Amino acid sequence: MGGITVNANRKMNTRMASLHVETSRRNLPVVKLVEAALSQGEGKLSSAGALQVLTGKYTGRSPKDKFIVRESETEDHIAWGGVNQALTPEQFDSLYEKMMNYMEYRRLFVFDGYAGADPDYRLPIRIVNEHAWQSLFVRQLFIRPSAAELQSHEPEFTVLAMPGLKADPFTDGTNSETFIAISFARRTVLIGGTHYAGEMKKSIFSVLNYLLPFRGVMPMHCSANIGEAGDTALFFGLSGTGKTTLSADPNRRLIGDDEHGWSDKGVFNFEGGCYAKCIGLTQTNEPQIWNAIRFGSVLENVSIDAVSGEADYNDKALTENTRAAYPIDYIQGAVIPGVAGHPKVIIFLTADASGVLPPVSKLTKEQAMYHFLSGYTSKLAGTERGVTEPEATFSACFGAPFLPLQPNVYAEMLGNNITKHDTRVYLVNTGWSGGPYGIGQRMNLSYTRAMITAIINGSIENTSFIPQPVFGVWIPAAISGVPEELLDPRNVWTDKDAYDRGARELGRLFAQNFEKFRDIPDAIKLAGPRL
Repeated sequence: MGGITVNANRKMNTRMASLHVETSRRNLPVVKLVEAALSQGEGKLSSAGALQVLTGKYTGRSPKDKFIVRESETEDHIAWGGVNQALTPEQFDSLYEKMMNYMEYRRLFVFDGYAGADPDYRLPIRIVNEHAWQSLFVRQLFIRPSAAELQSHEPEFTVLAMPGLKADPFTDGTNSETFIAISFARRTVLIGGTHYAGEMKKSIFSVLNYLLPFRGVMPMHCSANIGEAGDTALFFGLSGTGKTTLSADPNRRLIGDDEHGWSDKGVFNFEGGCYAKCIGLTQTNEPQIWNAIRFGSVLENVSIDAVSGEADYNDKALTENTRAAYPIDYIQGAVIPGVAGHPKVIIFLTADASGVLPPVSKLTKEQAMYHFLSGYTSKLAGTERGVTEPEATFSACFGAPFLPLQPNVYAEMLGNNITKHDTRVYLVNTGWSGGPYGIGQRMNLSYTRAMITAIINGSIENTSFIPQPVFGVWIPAAISGVPEELLDPRNVWTDKDAYDRGARELGRLFAQNFEKFRDIPDAIKLAGPRL
């Protein structure tokens, strides 16, 4: 695999360079990658021209199989524990050697590109795959260099993704056959035992979440868009809460749908593409995403008709975590390169399966810090292995699985930015209303869009607000296009006592979760639920 190197130790560079030149395919265009995927039986074309692939038994991320190598340069910075599990350098080297042996006589595909739209902060990356469709995926998801940039491209981080290589937990120190192992000293990520392509993008996100704070940049698990007046809005939330759907607004320009940095210059996208959840996708409700699914896009685990090739976005037989990956320029009017000014509005998205949080509420700065550190949502079916129905979860900074540093680091950066740029913050519940999951109904998308519009255009500030008794967040009295009775969630519960019990129970879960945070100012602690 001539010319492929990593910024690692000499042994690794030598082993990588020994791979056969004729086995590599570097930076192939879309059409060649699609041809290769079809000829190798990796997927099928849908009637829209997208490449449909199946990822096997793993249709979501494997958080329990993610590791960071415990090295001298990371020892005192990583928040070690259940999220950031430690792997020894020796274990990583053994996995690396096993991967080199696996790769040696296989046809490999190589992508060279960048993570980070701002040239001052972008990370040159190299991703090596054994499947053409996965090389297409990363080509569309990351930032594609120009021909001139390729000439001088030198990767600062390399991802080796070999789904066919399985770990042996007994000898390799992993928890299963699957592994996602990051070494910051060796500037290398090893991925094996899973075909789920999202592991590649999230591993680079984790890398940036470690590196950028040391450069004064806040990494964020959020989508972003911008209006005609240059007003930037951020949408924080875990997978399935609506980041992609709500930021893909035909009246605003998309900056990015998932991962961004906030520097002293403004906001910039980490990626060059979008990875949209598409279960239940319709042309009417999500026209931008619908129109982006065409030749060059990748459909993960979406059923297509064997004869017509038409996609069935309502079919969740394989998983509810069906996905569409496409370059951001497939979204009409997308901001390219993905850079913009400082946001005036931040929206925290949560899919509350208990149905007790208001559909929209305004937060004070202290409440914003509390809810950012809490990162509450309901983990939706299919997003991770083994999740079959919504589960209440708290994910610090709305992205704990990808945060190598202590949550306080990111929270302090957010608080400083809110103050410095006078940013307004709101909490929007895209989950259930009128009762918990199984009784109530999922929030109507048209109502949620109306709430988002009112937040962004500022009209939400023209009404009065009342505090929710348990959570203290501020509920607007009226929003254009939204039934007034819906705004106070208690109004739409048939059993008011059941609502009160549910609100107190969720508040208790918030308080219990927040006990793990240390050295938090009292003003932030007191901004939580009032029990």
